[in-house]
Amino acid sequence: MHSKVVIIGSGPAAHTAAVYLARAELKPVLYEGFMANGTAAGGQLTTTTDVENFPGFPKGIMGQELMDNMRAQSERFGTEIVTDTVTTLDLSSRPFKYSTEFAPTESHTADAVIVATGASARRMNLVGEDKYWQNGISACAVCDGAVPIFRNKPLYVIGGGDSAAEEATFLTKYASHVTVLVRRDQLRASRTMANRLLAHPKTTVRFNTVATEVRGGEDGLMSHLVVKDTQTGQEEVVEANGLFYAIGHDPATALVKGQLKMDEENYIVTEPGTTLTSVAGVFAAGDVQDKRYRQAITSAGTGCMAALEAEKYLADREMDVRDDDRES
Repeated sequence: MHSKVVIIGSGPAAHTAAVYLARAELKPVLYEGFMANGTAAGGQLTTTTDVENFPGFPKGIMGQELMDNMRAQSERFGTEIVTDTVTTLDLSSRPFKYSTEFAPTESHTADAVIVATGASARRMNLVGEDKYWQNGISACAVCDGAVPIFRNKPLYVIGGGDSAAEEATFLTKYASHVTVLVRRDQLRASRTMANRLLAHPKTTVRFNTVATEVRGGEDGLMSHLVVKDTQTGQEEVVEANGLFYAIGHDPATALVKGQLKMDEENYIVTEPGTTLTSVAGVFAAGDVQDKRYRQAITSAGTGCMAALEAEKYLADREMDVRDDDRES
């Protein structure tokens, strides 16, 4: 099967790109994956509960419902959605070639590709982590910090870098107090961020301390955290209604490793202000190329950019073909 443009991904970036491309009559094919990277179709939003900061929903909306709506909108305009995972992608020649998990022997081609495979928050694999994920445990303070279950409650952050310092400082707007757990005896954060965190009246930094277990109450929400001193081995149960991971994300870029330019953390590098990658005709949108903002709305924005740039690329390519035909 040959397509003018293929989208790999299933989150806000992918579906926004699909809507724009479908309305432009480019008949996009979107591969939403089948538990790709361990995440259900719809991306990271499917693991969240209330989404309160996506415009247009004054009362908030559930993450799964938001992604279901985006998927339905993509289909409404004619996007072909395939529930299969792209497992190989060859960008060395044109048209680009790819195959999928369920049909590995079948080769498909596309003139343009939008990579919107996202990034996954690193987890700690603590006892109780799966049970209380999104019921007290989160990997995004900006996304979830204002949720009612965290307001005026003791919250904990794991991490020692700038992200941890930023998230802890942000959470002080809502928490009764924020405690940062740092495995080592010092912060990795920049001096400015570290000083700001240490000086804040609503934050405490506990060095040489790790979390080992998350506990909760009958309401199904997190209520306590077991922490351990790494020097003495002594454990302590502390009251904690929220635990925020600030230990990094892993972009889903294995598919294009060695083919597209990436940074030291394996995020796809795009030309500033665009979604253009190091290979013409390949565009990157969403968290796979964004390690700073990582918000649904910014992902959707880059999905729009990728669609418009892919549309222009295809139009320019078609014009070049026509010019070659005239000359011959």
